[in-house]
Amino acid sequence: MLPAVSIVDVVKSFGPLKALAGVSLDIPQGDFFGLLGPNGAGKTTLISCLAGLSRLDSGCIKVMGHDVVHGFREARRLLGVVPQELVFDPFFSVRETLRIQSGYFGIRKNDDWIDEVLHNLDLTGKADANMRRLSGGMKRRVLVAQALVHKPPVIVLDEPTAGVDVELRQGLWQFVRRLNTEGHTIILTTHYLEEAEALCNRIALMKQGQLIALDSTANLMAEYPGASLEEVFMRNMHR
Repeated sequence: MLPAVSIVDVVKSFGPLKALAGVSLDIPQGDFFGLLGPNGAGKTTLISCLAGLSRLDSGCIKVMGHDVVHGFREARRLLGVVPQELVFDPFFSVRETLRIQSGYFGIRKNDDWIDEVLHNLDLTGKADANMRRLSGGMKRRVLVAQALVHKPPVIVLDEPTAGVDVELRQGLWQFVRRLNTEGHTIILTTHYLEEAEALCNRIALMKQGQLIALDSTANLMAEYPGASLEEVFMRNMHR
């Protein structure tokens, strides 16, 4: 079976700064995968390259076998990305935003799935509200909904619960767990390490543009019996 995501020797620099220094890893289909590291480790740069938003200097990334450069259209259709930044069009309602997003992927008559996504993200009451009238937490929920609206097999969540209330976090993770059990591959970056410990079956740790650990969550934690993932994380960062 093809990996959901295959990353081979990826290098990306911004001037003198090497943000990614030869990163290689495979993420199997159906994984709930955690990509962890401190600020500046290269996580968001790697996700930007995966989503085709940033061009690789060298190396190769494939989504379900489709190269993100040479097969961008196919790769992007298979991917749903929740970015860190709150990016939205202020002129549309929540439902209109999701219908437009569906249209980008050539999907019509998608209201049944849109209704289900709205319900699971506790957005039903805001479906007809203008985007600019939403709170920051509500806008973040809409970003999650946009990433899911075309039912992508691979879902990337880049700090999806940053600045979000506890109730939404719990509801979001319940929904995402369900998607994972239905076969969707989930890639998560988060600074809430207790979330990664509870959710992810495999974890990669990044530091200064390089992978410093890649294993199952259980194996990583078995190296330091009795330690939390946060303690395992800190020990690896100080190696």
